[in-house]
Amino acid sequence: MPDTSIAHSERLSVAWWFWPLPLAAAGLMAAQVHMGYPGVRSWLPYVVLLPLALFVLFWSGRSRVRVADGELWVGDAHLPLEFVGEVEVLGVHEKRRALGRDLDPAAFVLHRGFISTALRVQLTDPDDPTPYWIFSTRSPEKVAALLRAHASQTTPGT
Repeated sequence: MPDTSIAHSERLSVAWWFWPLPLAAAGLMAAQVHMGYPGVRSWLPYVVLLPLALFVLFWSGRSRVRVADGELWVGDAHLPLEFVGEVEVLGVHEKRRALGRDLDPAAFVLHRGFISTALRVQLTDPDDPTPYWIFSTRSPEKVAALLRAHASQTTPGT
């Protein structure tokens, strides 16, 4: 019988204080068009741009990080926990370096700029060309502890 427990689940949603600026920008762009055209063209930009800005904000926060059913899920990608190697918590400065000059082009990355912390998970699957995963998470210590606990459970038996 498969394990259906969810050890951790979080949605990488956009924080509320990021919402006003894109909405204000969409409103200003709509106002620019409104000032230049009469009739339908004056209100149509509001109907198009404001919902578009809302959709982009909502869409950018739809990714999830989960540890469930013996797998690590990051967005739509998943990794069986048996292939999780070393787990490293990345703070703000380490994340910048890891996503900049130290980034391997073959790495899997799910980066959200509005989340300051991340995890780097080394892969132990010899058939996988991806050396490691870097992904943003608001609970890096919790996710790292879960991954390390699973690794310590499977290592002594091998």
